[in-house]
Amino acid sequence: MPARTIALALLAVFTCLSVAHAGSQNIPASAEGQVQFNTPSGNIGCIYTSKGGTSTYQPRDGGPELSCSRVEPSYVTVILGPKGPATLIKNPGEQGCCSDVTKLRYGNSWSEGPFSCQSSTKGLSCTGSNGHGFFLSKAKVTAK
Repeated sequence: MPARTIALALLAVFTCLSVAHAGSQNIPASAEGQVQFNTPSGNIGCIYTSKGGTSTYQPRDGGPELSCSRVEPSYVTVILGPKGPATLIKNPGEQGCCSDVTKLRYGNSWSEGPFSCQSSTKGLSCTGSNGHGFFLSKAKVTAK
């Protein structure tokens, strides 16, 4: 077997092992279908609401919706719906964030409905199937 073929095979194995290590994390939904998670730092918290909402909350486009808030250095909220770009709210007022819920571990990803998020030590990156999304960290906030 040529050395190049062996090298490519080894690269493929190492790539598969790396992807398997940074796996998808299953986070259970509440009885009403909402999923809540925080980053390990506790500075970012997210709530996913499925299409149709809950008995106490209805997303503005009927859902589904992903809403994530960052606490420090300033409180911001980003909302991603099924259509259009993410909405950045720079001063959402007093809000609850980051309660004692499941942590989306660094290196792991989560997905539900049209949304997926990746947690890393650099921050939280989330996208919708429509190509729009956002990035939240202590140092930076971007919404597209």
